[in-house]
Amino acid sequence: MKLSFHGAARGVTGSCHLLECSGKRVLVDCGLYQGSRDLDEENAEPFGFEAETIDYLLLTHAHLDHCGRIPLLVSRGFRGEIITTAASRELARIVMLDAAGLEEEEASRATRRAKRRGKGVMEVEPLYTTLDALDALDCFGRAASYREPIQLCKGIRATFFDAGHILGSASILLELQEEREHRRVLFSGDLGYSGRVILRDPDPPSGVDILVMETTYGDRSHKSLKPSVEELYQAVTDTFHRGGNVVIPSFALERAQEILYYLREGEEAGQLPASLQVFLDSPMAIRATEIFRRHPECFDQEAAELFRNGADPFNLPGLNFTRETAESIAINRLKGGALIIAGSGMCTGGRVRHHLKHNLWRRDSTVIFVGYAAKGTLARHIIDGAKRVRVFGEEIPVKARIYTIGGFSAHAGQDELLGWYQRVGPPKQTFLVHGEAEVMSCFGPRLKDTRVIVPELHQRFRL
Repeated sequence: MKLSFHGAARGVTGSCHLLECSGKRVLVDCGLYQGSRDLDEENAEPFGFEAETIDYLLLTHAHLDHCGRIPLLVSRGFRGEIITTAASRELARIVMLDAAGLEEEEASRATRRAKRRGKGVMEVEPLYTTLDALDALDCFGRAASYREPIQLCKGIRATFFDAGHILGSASILLELQEEREHRRVLFSGDLGYSGRVILRDPDPPSGVDILVMETTYGDRSHKSLKPSVEELYQAVTDTFHRGGNVVIPSFALERAQEILYYLREGEEAGQLPASLQVFLDSPMAIRATEIFRRHPECFDQEAAELFRNGADPFNLPGLNFTRETAESIAINRLKGGALIIAGSGMCTGGRVRHHLKHNLWRRDSTVIFVGYAAKGTLARHIIDGAKRVRVFGEEIPVKARIYTIGGFSAHAGQDELLGWYQRVGPPKQTFLVHGEAEVMSCFGPRLKDTRVIVPELHQRFRL
């Protein structure tokens, strides 16, 4: 039995872990690196294993940094079975197709730039194409249900447990047998936390021998949810009194839906203006919201009750879905009173960059960050206090009010991570992944009765 790490090793993105047992090779996640140009180039590097040798790919959830390199894996020869929950399968479809479209657009732009600069006529190739993404969808096989074991093959059984992170997200337990050796290996995936709206609380197994655990927020605990919601309402109200717009860079999956949920509640309770104009300016987020409506089996009791009573927890009177580019451009003609939710959350792509270009320089406008921003991203530069940032090649002064509201994060904070760990363990070994190195060095010593390992990229271990 062997375990190796080919992404999210001493870094936050690019989740990809390989387990070998009984002559089979099982990959857990195959995500995209996100952030700086160096990471973009790293996405095109060899995986650290041969794609055609992988028998199964188990997907914890549909965020891009967990599923974004699956089309590349397929284009390089993977022909095995992809297994995930039904909700994750639907979400992964829109995420991968969207990513493929962006890759093709960026390659086309890069080709035009190269030709203008006289650097030859060689075409810049995208990391993968829409056709690769469609081919990847053909590899999705059995759908996993929470707490129902799936026999992958002799000696390997997989069980998905609710991770409470986004719709359909899971921690994955692999029960392994090779000759006389038995191991229970748990991959946490990304973890949510208790008490959030919409989704159920994380529900881990116990009695684990080996744990692969995310540590995104392992060095801090989030602000509690109630003051975070109150801060959101206050920021929106203050901005509208100043006559400006509110821009919320948001991940299309879970965060956008959660913000809509709280805006609806705030308007119904009179804590937000009744004439609130909300623009969900993200085709992916719009499609994701429709997928949410099809999977109430993933919801907590309160959200499920709303659906049973005929209410829509994501709808409010002033909500506008802007699917077309022309509709998105038209929003920027509004000088005040608009609340714009647009992707991406880290401002690395998507329509939010256009709204930042039109609002960052305005003192009467506000930008509210409600999620994690990796090093090297535009969002991180703004959060860290940059006075000027480059957007579409143009230097934009940062004069808008900037809020970072951590209570909306879909990731568990330190306290929640430790509580989840205590329910799981203690395992004999714990591998820390999906976090910055300094965060892991803070979090590791807090884990008791286990051997903590922080693997390097492509490092391999015998279990």
